[in-house]
Amino acid sequence: MSLKCGIVGLPNVGKSTLFNCISSGKAQSANFPFCTIEPNLGSTNVPDKRLEVLSEICKPQRTIPATVDIVDIAGLVKGASHGEGLGNQFLANIRECDAILHVLRCFDDGNVVHVDGSVDPVRDKEVVDLELQIKDLETVDARLAKAEKAAKAGDKEARKLSDLLTRYKSALEQGKSCRSVALANEEESAIARDLFLLTNKPVLYVCNVDDASAAKGNAYVDAVREAIKDEQAEILIISARTEAEIAEIEDYDDRQMFLQEMGLEESGVIRLIQSAYHLLGLQTFFTAGADECRAWTIHKGDKAPKAAGVIHSDFEKGFIRAEVISYDDFVTYKTEAAVRAAGKMGIEGKDYVVRDGDIMHFLFNV
Repeated sequence: MSLKCGIVGLPNVGKSTLFNCISSGKAQSANFPFCTIEPNLGSTNVPDKRLEVLSEICKPQRTIPATVDIVDIAGLVKGASHGEGLGNQFLANIRECDAILHVLRCFDDGNVVHVDGSVDPVRDKEVVDLELQIKDLETVDARLAKAEKAAKAGDKEARKLSDLLTRYKSALEQGKSCRSVALANEEESAIARDLFLLTNKPVLYVCNVDDASAAKGNAYVDAVREAIKDEQAEILIISARTEAEIAEIEDYDDRQMFLQEMGLEESGVIRLIQSAYHLLGLQTFFTAGADECRAWTIHKGDKAPKAAGVIHSDFEKGFIRAEVISYDDFVTYKTEAAVRAAGKMGIEGKDYVVRDGDIMHFLFNV
């Protein structure tokens, strides 16, 4: 399942430093604008304590976690929607991503250059938002003219598209992102997905703070939180510099001691990776046994045959039923046989909606 989160933001806000911390890829990181030109793509494991517990129980030959793809995209500047800086390339790279991790600089440091000469994360956010909104407005205007013409000719589907595009146009002209527009039903949601608008992508605002603010944030973070209160978006507080130091510590106990000294329960990178995974609308089911314990990635709301198809296309084509064990029940009874004997194994058909954490075994016939 190839879904990508794009790390975006102004130049020099810490995007590449974070990418290096969370990804198997390595982006260049330096104190000058446009250090990143070509997008860097990396894949990283999704930390999941449930998989660790299953491996302890089953003692498998191998354990395979879920993964998520992260893209480090060149920094954006004012005028990007008209090609300024690396604007055209930046916007094209965002369009190819499924969700956005928007990094905002929320720390003071005279040794780190800011392209606008001062630290103001709300202003920085608005710069990026405006460029994306301008590009989306161009797209909406072009699609709206065609949809209105078809609607006047009696095309009912074009009328639905025209109605949605009109609402998007109104929001964009008010300086709002498309994700702020409420959708009436699943049909409208499907129409919206097909438009591939930049400001309709789910977004997580990543506030890059100084070491002292990593645990609780600061005034800059508070300003960002106030600025996005009407958006369908979340905030994550992280210190890229701290995470870079954590990444260099190989010993687990030393790493935990460092986290405690910083007042952190876990690495911010772990929270960021997990947030990116959920931002993409993904969830996990497991297969567990002596040969392998594995986390499999599906979309939230997927049914059993779709989950089977993630393992192999033949499983979906010839799906008969799924044997399902809840994670809690497996941890309690330790083996599939004990779960079955306790009457805790579910036998589910094609309409079963998979739950996050389900342990599944599929029966199929091709």
